Amino acid sequence: MGWPAAEEPARGNEAIRRNDGELILLWTLPVLAVIWVSAFLLFPGFTHPMSPSMTAAQVAAFYRDPAHLSRIRYSMVLFNWFSVGLIPLLTLLVMQVRRMAHQTPILSYCLLGCTAAGPTLFLVADLFWLLAAYQPGRDPQLTLMFNDLAWMTFTVGVPFLIGQSLVIALAVYLDRPDQPVFPRWVAHFNVLVAAALVPAAFTGLALSGPMAWNGLFPFWVKNSAIAVWIVVMGVILGRNIYRERAERAGRPAAEAAVPA
Repeated sequence: MGWPAAEEPARGNEAIRRNDGELILLWTLPVLAVIWVSAFLLFPGFTHPMSPSMTAAQVAAFYRDPAHLSRIRYSMVLFNWFSVGLIPLLTLLVMQVRRMAHQTPILSYCLLGCTAAGPTLFLVADLFWLLAAYQPGRDPQLTLMFNDLAWMTFTVGVPFLIGQSLVIALAVYLDRPDQPVFPRWVAHFNVLVAAALVPAAFTGLALSGPMAWNGLFPFWVKNSAIAVWIVVMGVILGRNIYRERAERAGRPAAEAAVPA
C-alpha cells in the first residue's frame, strides 16, 4: 500500500532538503582549500620550517623581524578559520559512517570524538604562534616557549588524527560488502594515512634530523598526508552525497509508478 498523497511529497521534500544541507557543507571545501594554501604560504615558519635547535635569541629575532611579523599574525588568523572550516567535512564523514550497516553506532561516536579533537589542537597551536608574535618585544625565553608550544602541539597531536583514520578504516571493513557506503579502498587509504602520521607522534624525542618537527617525517610527510586525505575524502564524500541526492530524487517517481 502506498503513502497518502499528501505525505509522500512531504517525505521526498524532506530528503531533498537534508541533501541540500549536506551539499552546502560539502561546497565549503574549496573555500577551505584556498584558506589553507594561503595561510601555509603566508606563514614564513612553514615555507622554511623553523628548527627546534634555534636559540631563544634566534627565535625572538624571527618574530621581531618586520618582514615576518604581519605575515605571522595574518596567517594565524587564517589558520584559525581553517580549523573551524574542517568541521563540515568531518561532520559529513560522521554522518556517512552512521549510515553504514553496523549493529551499533559506537564507531560513529568514536569518530565524532576524534574529529572534535583534531581541529581543536590545530587551533591551540595557532594561538601559541599568534601569542609569540603578539608582543615580540617580550623576554626571548617566553617567545621561545610559545614557539615550542606551538610546534609541539601542531606536530605531536597526531594520535587523534591516527585514531580518526583507523576508525574510518574499521567502519568500512565492517560495512556490508554488497552495498558499501564507501568503497573498500577507502579503508586501505586511511590505514596508509594513519601509518604516515605515526612518526610525528615521536617528534618530542628529537631536536634535529628527519624526526625533528622540521624534518622529513613530522613535517613534510605528515602535512602532505593530511592534505591528500582532505582532498581524497572530500571527493569521496561529494560522490556519495550526489549519488544519494539522485537516488532520493528518483524514488518518489519510481514509487508513483507502482500501483497501490
